[in-house]
Amino acid sequence: MLFNSYIFVFVFLPVVLAGYFLLAKLNDKAAQLFLIGMSLWFYGYFNPWYLFIICGSVVFNYLFSKLLMKRKSRPVLTVGVLANIAVIFYYKYFNFFKENINALFGTDFVLTNIVLPLGISFFTFQQISFLVDSFRGETKDYGFIEYALFVVYFPQLIAGPIVMHSELIPQFRDKSKKSINTDNLYSGAVMFGLGLSKKVLLADVFARSVTWAWGNVAELTAMDVFIAMLSYAFQLYFDFSAYSDMATGIGRMFNIVIPMNFNSPYKALSFPELWDRWHLTLTRFLRQYVFFPLGGSRKGKVRTYINTFIVFLVSGIWHGANWTFILWGVVQGTVFLLTRLMDKWYKKLHVAFQWFLTFFGFCLTLILFRSDSVSQCLTLMARMFRMENMSLSSQIIESYNLPEMDFVKDMLHIGGLIEKLPAFWVAFFLILGFCICLNHRNNYEREFTPKLSTTVCTAFLVCYSIISLGGVSVFIYFNF
Repeated sequence: MLFNSYIFVFVFLPVVLAGYFLLAKLNDKAAQLFLIGMSLWFYGYFNPWYLFIICGSVVFNYLFSKLLMKRKSRPVLTVGVLANIAVIFYYKYFNFFKENINALFGTDFVLTNIVLPLGISFFTFQQISFLVDSFRGETKDYGFIEYALFVVYFPQLIAGPIVMHSELIPQFRDKSKKSINTDNLYSGAVMFGLGLSKKVLLADVFARSVTWAWGNVAELTAMDVFIAMLSYAFQLYFDFSAYSDMATGIGRMFNIVIPMNFNSPYKALSFPELWDRWHLTLTRFLRQYVFFPLGGSRKGKVRTYINTFIVFLVSGIWHGANWTFILWGVVQGTVFLLTRLMDKWYKKLHVAFQWFLTFFGFCLTLILFRSDSVSQCLTLMARMFRMENMSLSSQIIESYNLPEMDFVKDMLHIGGLIEKLPAFWVAFFLILGFCICLNHRNNYEREFTPKLSTTVCTAFLVCYSIISLGGVSVFIYFNF
């Protein structure tokens, strides 16, 4: 089920909120079971077969965690972690592995028709962290219901954040969170509304030109590639930011604090700072469960750089089964380390130049991230840097000319200006994207106290977004 769908906004969310708080007054376990059941409905809405995978994963990992708490056996931990990785490998990388074996050795292994379960990387990583913490004796006396709710809790189930048991389960136990808090309900609703508007009114608009561009690579001009690159940068930003806001907002409605996962990364002045702001909980997981076990920064500078590079390689592999993702991780790790090596020189640059190098450099890597193949990426980059044709295709222009823009044009009497500047709306949305990314605090840090202006603006954006839900699209991170 999607956050940006009619059934979620008008049926699922109101029913879950009302049912949970009503049951919480009667019986805490009943309320938790209800929330688990509704979360499983949320997860299995599009494909009920997904439920066998996630339920099996929950039962297996809970039993393994209990075994680890009793035996503290490293071989048992290894078996548990490898079993989880094997599940991800099968669903996400098995066909990719067979494709490369066929290409390398001339074999003819038949590709399997495998449907990737939603959010499998997220809930599997979350459970791997639980197994490791169980081995360390940090998971205490959690019961199965608490553990199951920790894994399947629907706001963070499909696209994160990757939460730790210590962040969520104590909140599920907290009696003070079992009744409606009007302040949390209001601020959560505002955050959800603002996230919904980011998704529908910004991310999905930028996605229109991106979808056309990567579907018509042979027709693109140098300017098309440049605009598509910027559009994808903003689509990815607002899509992930929107999901983070909506997940956090829903959590607040239930009086549950979900950790920040997105902290205005396009304000960053360097690649290290950008990765301190982007997908915070994935970065935390890789640091705690990959970087530190490899030795972290305790074994000298060279080993630290190697460990850091491995983390970025793992991050690239995590994002998908394609050489583009693996190479993207290699590029990110390389640039990250080069920035650290040249730190003294780099910090002498003007902050505006630091920002430009960071933002434009990251945008260039996104061409690789979005492309279907490495050769396609190289083709697009070569075309953009040659600058042989700087015209903008009519299809890119039309992708930004939304039907409602005619109303705005007539209201502001700017029809003549738009005739002279056909790419007016392209420039408008790109400038708007820059302004929002660079000049606004992220919603997680803002205090949403009940105000008439906030309520009216949010209500307008929500209504506008709901009207525009006819073109519902999934969140990008569902694919990872």
